[in-house]
Amino acid sequence: MADNDVKLGYIGLGNMGAPMAQQWVGWPGGLTVYDVRPEAMEPLVTAGARGAVNLAEVAAADVISVTVLNDEQVREVVAELAVHARPGTVIAIHSTIAEETAPELAKDLAARQIHVVDAPISGGAAGASKGELAVMVGSTPEAYALVKKPFAQWAGLVVHAGEAGAGTRMKLARNMLTFTSYAAACEAQRLAYECGLDIGALGRVVRHTDAITGGPGAIMVRDSVGPMEPDDFFYQPFLHTWGLGEKDLKLALALGKSNSVELPLAEVALKNLAAGLGVSHSEAQTP
Repeated sequence: MADNDVKLGYIGLGNMGAPMAQQWVGWPGGLTVYDVRPEAMEPLVTAGARGAVNLAEVAAADVISVTVLNDEQVREVVAELAVHARPGTVIAIHSTIAEETAPELAKDLAARQIHVVDAPISGGAAGASKGELAVMVGSTPEAYALVKKPFAQWAGLVVHAGEAGAGTRMKLARNMLTFTSYAAACEAQRLAYECGLDIGALGRVVRHTDAITGGPGAIMVRDSVGPMEPDDFFYQPFLHTWGLGEKDLKLALALGKSNSVELPLAEVALKNLAAGLGVSHSEAQTP
């Protein structure tokens, strides 16, 4: 089947699903959408999609995206689709779910040649509206080949994370970084506030400089974890990074102490950053 002949379906037209489905309107093979709220389908139907009256109608599609609330809803939707779907159909789950859910569903439906793919997304509603999401696909190579082009309609980055379940594991790691960094940002704001600083101005500085440096993603360039050898390409740059980090973290902790502000995340960073970067604490030359 040619890519343009693939029929698409979308289930769950909420804050993420609606703008993602919108990017599929006009797909040559056609788009069928479904939501328990008829009013959620209306803008897409007006734009050219076909509105389904039930899940069985969506099951006629070749690639079906599912964006619902939780694992229970995912299992219910997949079970209903499986009753009606043909062999070769791909059911792609974009919801953030437990890491065992997609592998279990994929195993259950493999005998019927129905592909269950976990394909969580990152980038928020703004990224969905612009077609710039990142999607992390856990699937067989065969299923990945079927979804790669349709997913590229609403994603600026499509990554094959591995087998079923791998997409979810990658999304959980990514979200852990997001919310841990939010906690660190709150800690930095608390320090700035207690020092009498304008935390709004601090926020502007952080957003400006992260846009230049890449933020935490800037150090996520290795293909392994653990200690690096000194002749590794990244060793000296990361050693320099640790030297800067050690100096600045110590100064920030001292500032916190003088202003009676506890900084537990900064303390953990001082303790663990060198090992996390894969460099030797003892070799760092603090500038």
